[in-house]
Amino acid sequence: KLAASEAMLFKHGSGTGTDLSTLRSSKEKLAGGGKPSGPLSFMRVYDQIAAVVKSGGKTRRAAKMQSLMVTHPDIKEFIVAKMEEEKKARALIRAGYGGPFNNEAYNSVMFQNANLSVRVTDAFMEAVEKDEEWTTIEVTTGKPSVKYKASELMDLIAEATRLCGDPGLQYHTTINKWHTCPAAGDIHASNPCSEYMFIDDSACNFASLNLMKFRNEDGSFDVERFKAAIRLFIIAQEILVDNGSYPNVAITENSHKFRPLGLGYANLGSLIMSLAMPYDSEQARTIASAVTAIMTGTAYIVSAEIASIKGAFEKYHENAPYMLNVIDMHRQHCRNISEVYCPDYLLSAAKDAWDQALDAGTKFGFRNAQVTVLAPTGTIGF
Repeated sequence: KLAASEAMLFKHGSGTGTDLSTLRSSKEKLAGGGKPSGPLSFMRVYDQIAAVVKSGGKTRRAAKMQSLMVTHPDIKEFIVAKMEEEKKARALIRAGYGGPFNNEAYNSVMFQNANLSVRVTDAFMEAVEKDEEWTTIEVTTGKPSVKYKASELMDLIAEATRLCGDPGLQYHTTINKWHTCPAAGDIHASNPCSEYMFIDDSACNFASLNLMKFRNEDGSFDVERFKAAIRLFIIAQEILVDNGSYPNVAITENSHKFRPLGLGYANLGSLIMSLAMPYDSEQARTIASAVTAIMTGTAYIVSAEIASIKGAFEKYHENAPYMLNVIDMHRQHCRNISEVYCPDYLLSAAKDAWDQALDAGTKFGFRNAQVTVLAPTGTIGF
């Protein structure tokens, strides 16, 4: 079922993310006395499905994220999986096989159609800092399994990433701290580029605003036009929820129960450079923080406005205290934006947006469980 669903998602130009932490490890036992093959064996299957179905046909390849919790007994094998395949590819290149992307060498090795990410917890990161032992947990029994030095696992992650770019890290504890709907279960996985984080079997339609369109000739940012565009897009995306087609029943149901949206922006780099700011600077980060705060706060205001007319999303009320707490966390963090580097008009617009978002949400609830996503705009960029 997973392979079929992924194939359909790839076919229509979407990406998928799958967390395999619920599959028992190769170090456990089957009820009949046999040995499980572990999640990596299933990864091989899903990798080949992605290889067969190139995403969207002409526009892009299959986009796929594969993750595993750092508590899983097979975590070490997962960490080094792609690095070992990279070594094989390099050996083939040295033997004379073609090395460019999609050529003989890389087509001959596994895991080339997915990003890999380790889901790390605060407890693991603290164990790394303190150079402590890390105990993995059996999937079937919950009992302690293989023990590793936490710092050694982190070193392996760093070395593998240096060699081939994988695995990345996803901060499981932090992600779930900012989860708007924990009553529906934890967030276990993400989309391929890690920007969309939500419950199992959920989906999100993306849209991006071109920030350069809101840059005035004097270098100021047109906040009012930006807010007007956000309002228009959120209304349009909200309408799209009921008019989109979804690849399976579970995703269809959750799309209607939670109505997550993904408004984002593009061309941040161009905006920063046009203001003669170094891209990697406090000034640039502060401008980015304010613009992002205005976008997301305003989007939630519009979502609350729609909720006042159409009602909140179906699963809002059981998640209301959690969601309002997350909105307030955003509001509090907005107050940490540096006044030294941020123009007053941007900072006050950001603070006002989150004050209004919390106020409107408290009164009416929200129409959407999420409203914004900062996508790399890989497909829509075309």
